[in-house]
Amino acid sequence: MASHFWLAACTLVLILAMAAPQENSCSAPNGIDGHPGTPGLNGRPGQKGDIGEPGPSGRSIGARGPKGDPGEPGVPGIPGNQGYRGPDGPEGPPGEEGDRGQKGQVGNVMHEARAAFSASRKTPEPNGNVVVFDNIITNQDNCYSGQRGVFTCKDPGYYYFTFQVVSSGNLCLSLVHRDTKVATFCDDNRDGLMQVNSGGSVLKLARGDAVFLQGDPVAGNKVYDGTDADSVFSGFLLFPLLG
Repeated sequence: MASHFWLAACTLVLILAMAAPQENSCSAPNGIDGHPGTPGLNGRPGQKGDIGEPGPSGRSIGARGPKGDPGEPGVPGIPGNQGYRGPDGPEGPPGEEGDRGQKGQVGNVMHEARAAFSASRKTPEPNGNVVVFDNIITNQDNCYSGQRGVFTCKDPGYYYFTFQVVSSGNLCLSLVHRDTKVATFCDDNRDGLMQVNSGGSVLKLARGDAVFLQGDPVAGNKVYDGTDADSVFSGFLLFPLLG
């Protein structure tokens, strides 16, 4: 209220001074400070400043703490793909002897396979390079053909075959099983004298397998066919395969 009063007084003095000669001047005392105004609104955000220079690396000067306790096991993962089969390990020690089984039934030798044959050459018919032994000496179960010179297996098992063939010149004979030469026997007989070419082998045969002797026309196939000496081809079952 005081400030308003002095403002009105000064105004009146100024009006009077303008109407009459100014002899004296009127000055009002300084007013007191007003009350602070209310805070203004926040200004707009300023622009982002530039990135400062990296600070110096810190130094770890603290003591190393003790190792923490193991954590809880995690959830089992999904099984991976099956890997390749590894190499077989070493054979383990033999196991304990099992209980003795029941006594089996007495076998009948009459029911067992007894394949066997033997044949010599007399007047054979040609059959390619197969050496034919046409004169049947023994032919148990009729497994050998004197016309073709071929033994055909009826009972699977292990068989022994042997031959003694008289030659009148160079002679190479092969024991053939499943069209494969399993053994070859050769004699050099350039003088043309009679001599014996012999050999044998044990073969594992399946039902239907064929076994025969085959000559080699290139290396020599001079089989003697006279009456002074006989050539013989024989074979028999050693033991059958069970199951």
